[in-house]
Amino acid sequence: MTLLLIQMATVLLTALFCGWLARKLGQSRVIGEIIGGILLGPSVFGRLAPHASAALFPLPSLGSFETISTIGLVLFLFLIGSELDYEHLRRQKATATLASGMSILIPFVLAALAAHSLRIRFAPTGIGRIPFVLFLGISMSITAFPVLARILEERRMQSTSLGTTALMCAAVDDVCAWSLLAIALTLLPEAGHSTPLGWRLLWLAGYLAVMLGVVRPLGAWLVRRQNSIALSYELLGLIVAVVLGSAAATEAIGVHPLFGAFLAGVCFPRIPHWQHAVRTRLDTIVSILLLPLFFAVTGMRTRLDLLSEGRIWLWTGLVLLVAVAGKMGGAILAARWTGQSWRNAAALGALLNTRGLVELVVLNIAYNAHVFSPTLFTMLVVMALVTTMITTPILNLLGIEDHSKEAQDLAMMEAA
Repeated sequence: MTLLLIQMATVLLTALFCGWLARKLGQSRVIGEIIGGILLGPSVFGRLAPHASAALFPLPSLGSFETISTIGLVLFLFLIGSELDYEHLRRQKATATLASGMSILIPFVLAALAAHSLRIRFAPTGIGRIPFVLFLGISMSITAFPVLARILEERRMQSTSLGTTALMCAAVDDVCAWSLLAIALTLLPEAGHSTPLGWRLLWLAGYLAVMLGVVRPLGAWLVRRQNSIALSYELLGLIVAVVLGSAAATEAIGVHPLFGAFLAGVCFPRIPHWQHAVRTRLDTIVSILLLPLFFAVTGMRTRLDLLSEGRIWLWTGLVLLVAVAGKMGGAILAARWTGQSWRNAAALGALLNTRGLVELVVLNIAYNAHVFSPTLFTMLVVMALVTTMITTPILNLLGIEDHSKEAQDLAMMEAA
């Protein structure tokens, strides 16, 4: 227990410092936290001080880290699902549907074209072609809704037309990506999972029917009947229990528990003060303590030394090119078709190209399912970092206004 507490304190301090440094450099805090996890892994700490690294983070102890971080991710994915705005989706459905569809379809197709070459070089032995293509396509086409929301919030753009459209596209992307991920995981022959594929798909369909046909309408009924009731301690406990139960159900079916947590968030009643209370009470412990543990686990799996050969760096560059060209290209074309200017279309493409945390979640799921090798995992982590880091510079290059500076100037004028 002493070692676990020391590990958690080390991870927390590293994440805080790296997140603060990232903000000073004009990047999102999550970029610093991800890099902090990599610094604690074998690529940096393990190379500079191998004995200290082995003593502080012995391999057998990482199981506890992974269990705790999974609980954090379950709560985090529930929060993401609970913040999907149905009304904005309805109002922006034309642009959001086309832009999100194109920004998923084009990178997915490009990933499928590159999958054969990547599979024969970097996939673990015995992985099937269809699961590999699905996981690679999801990795290339996903958008990190929480990181995008954080960037827009930091720039005070969440209420602008561009910001709203980007959030809606990202929300649709998340729903599609998690649905595809559920299918991909169901197709994998899990060790110790004797249920035939047909039955697993049937159980998944039944689970979706219960959540969308029973739980979500019940939430809508609560909105109409109980809109004025405060979110009590007991009610919050009941909600968390439902989230954990939903996650356990998808895990039992053979789909990752994060899908169940996300769908529980989608079905959560859209009562504003309930949403605010849930976010306030859960977000602090999840963001400060539990998510940094996930970054640490990811960093310890990221082996930059495996990219030591020039040939592998060329393949990493190709992966990055396919990811950026597919995601940004699809979003830009769709935005232009719906009447957006080239500047706004390019900005929308840059925003949807943000991958960050959700990409790392998908990569870790693929890694645990033995779909991606350590080398391919590291290549895709590098892609996730780069695509997220270039978002803010592209927005600045396009001249997209940072409204946070206006707010600061206004506050200074009022103070004067």
